[in-house]
Amino acid sequence: MKNSALEYHSRFPKGKTKVVPTKPTENSYDLSLAYSPGVAYPCLEIEKQPDLVYEYTNRGNLVGIITNGTAILGLGNIGASAGKPVMEGKAVLFKKFAGIDVFDIEINETDPEKFITIVKALEPTFGGINLEDIRAPECFHIEKTLDESMKIPVFHDDQHGTAIISTAALLNSLEITGKKAGNIKVVINGAGAAAISIAEMLTHIGVKHESIFMLDSRGVINHKRTNLHESKLPFVRNTEAETLADIFPGTDLFIGVSVANVVTEAMVKTMAEKPIMFALANPDPEIPYPDAKRARPDLIMATGRSDYHNQVNNVLGFPFIFRGALDVRAKVVNMEMKLAAAYALSELTKLPVPIEVSEAYNEKEIRFGADYIIPKPLDARVLYHVAPAVAEAAVKTGVNQVEYPGRAAYVKFLESIMAQQQEPISALEI
Repeated sequence: MKNSALEYHSRFPKGKTKVVPTKPTENSYDLSLAYSPGVAYPCLEIEKQPDLVYEYTNRGNLVGIITNGTAILGLGNIGASAGKPVMEGKAVLFKKFAGIDVFDIEINETDPEKFITIVKALEPTFGGINLEDIRAPECFHIEKTLDESMKIPVFHDDQHGTAIISTAALLNSLEITGKKAGNIKVVINGAGAAAISIAEMLTHIGVKHESIFMLDSRGVINHKRTNLHESKLPFVRNTEAETLADIFPGTDLFIGVSVANVVTEAMVKTMAEKPIMFALANPDPEIPYPDAKRARPDLIMATGRSDYHNQVNNVLGFPFIFRGALDVRAKVVNMEMKLAAAYALSELTKLPVPIEVSEAYNEKEIRFGADYIIPKPLDARVLYHVAPAVAEAAVKTGVNQVEYPGRAAYVKFLESIMAQQQEPISALEI
């Protein structure tokens, strides 16, 4: 794998993305329109009416993926340059799955206030900002400040992407098990960006806040703990439990956004009837899938891996969330839009799965149930369900800046965008 990956990235042209012109450049007249003197005319129109930047440039279909390299894809604080392959990779997914163009920008700045200043100054370039791989707790302040001070959507995918997909998976898991959101005990191992966002979203589908128990690297966040960051304070619980093993008995839902192999089969056996487990540490989950299923055959389990059932993959979220947000020129991605994405994914899972999707995953048939609680990343229908749901939620909550044409017309627009893609989405492991 290592040699193949290095060869893949170093093959000419280097990296994974490039910029290509979208208008003819075949003769001198074309060039005179693309640049001087013709380019002056749209410049002057935009000067008079700034919103025309969306008419005469690519801003409305351009997202900035921005990182400072402090929390790169499970690799940690490896620096901005070392994080560039990941940002390029995410750019590929934006383009492939939703037809969105991307500039990846790696900023060599770890001071949150300076980073905020730099990103805010980039606003004229982009229709939206995808913050990526920025460590907690700085990421909370960075996103909140930018979200409040910019007129384009700012979305930290490490926080919200996993939360949206996990929420969709939980909605279906609850339906399958017959459990009610308001009656379940939730244990979240990890207290970073994803964990806190997951906890917040769960409360919006009916999970009681006081029923969520969170652990960081020092154990259960309980009333005995001191010197906690403010982001963890809402999760202080009056319990004597201190370790993961202590808190596990009776758990209905375990969510791991931490590290590999911290959950044992013995711990899984202590969970409540018909338990649910999302072990999302990458590349190896908190407990191997076969071990967990062996301990509890009645377990509904999801991981971040593609080689087992129920892969919780952020690619089910961010391309389509930005697609819907960009197309109504939303000013933010609010909770209503995130929930709309989760519910759209949940509902799509219950529809018959096209044979080509099953074949892409070497399965004879895929149908709603314990082994299929969220759509597959290679299911092209995700775009046509999630993007309209997000756009409609933006309109309903009044954060859109252009009109929504209605679902039927919007789906046709999306189909036209995807028809322009140079290559189809291949059945590669995502």
